[in-house]
Amino acid sequence: MAAHTKNHDYHLVPMSPWPFVGSVAAFVMAIGAIAWMQDWTPWVFFIGLAGVLYTMYAWWADVVKESQAGDHTPVVQIHHRYGMILFIASEVMFFVAWFWAYFDMFFRYDDVEQPGRVAATGGVWPPAGIEVFDPFHLPLFNTIILLTSGTTVTWAHHALLEGDRKGLKWGLILTVALGVLFSIVQIIEYTHAGFSFSGNIYGATFYMATGFHGFHVFIGTIFLIVCLIRAQMGQLTQQKHLGFEFAAWYWHFVDVVWLFLFASIYIWGAWGVPLSH
Repeated sequence: MAAHTKNHDYHLVPMSPWPFVGSVAAFVMAIGAIAWMQDWTPWVFFIGLAGVLYTMYAWWADVVKESQAGDHTPVVQIHHRYGMILFIASEVMFFVAWFWAYFDMFFRYDDVEQPGRVAATGGVWPPAGIEVFDPFHLPLFNTIILLTSGTTVTWAHHALLEGDRKGLKWGLILTVALGVLFSIVQIIEYTHAGFSFSGNIYGATFYMATGFHGFHVFIGTIFLIVCLIRAQMGQLTQQKHLGFEFAAWYWHFVDVVWLFLFASIYIWGAWGVPLSH
């Protein structure tokens, strides 16, 4: 038997430059971010960012090629699913940190044992002078957008499983359009905010939680655009569509996080306080 003969269902990845290239690019981007914040130059950051984006494109392109070559056996696909589940679990904990920061101040804004809190909040929550968003204006509209997008991506998934190529493409097109619309509405919302990121703990926790969620919507939209392109190329089939399945999982995760944000920060956090219009 030849030494290179494959007698197992696992995929042994060949030597790849992308882990090293991606690490260097991420390091350059981090140094560039520090330089930018120190008012030196933004160009180092953008050079690093370009390297990171190219690494993402090239690495995932290699993964797609592996799939097309038949390297993603049922065993390999199970492990990919485990990896995606663990990734989403890590993202859940990422958002737990921002919810924790918000509710830590929400429930203990007047803790007399921590004078710094009282000084930062004025002994009230939201802090004095903060006009929070009306939850039943743009936030409610964005909630409807995301919930609708969850139905369209599910439609696309079921269409793919049933061999309905037209339904798959239109479901993806509508989901992408709704994701873009959500981002536009959130930008409009931010321009009407009655508070800023700096200078108050409410603004810092609000923008970190909702801003990172908006970034995840942006990433998810790109994820779905790639799936749409692959669907147009005929690369997604009833039997092999792991990339689209992961995109749908990610999109539903983004939906659920937004529901928690809307219920806790927008509705509960605005109960009985002045609203910004």
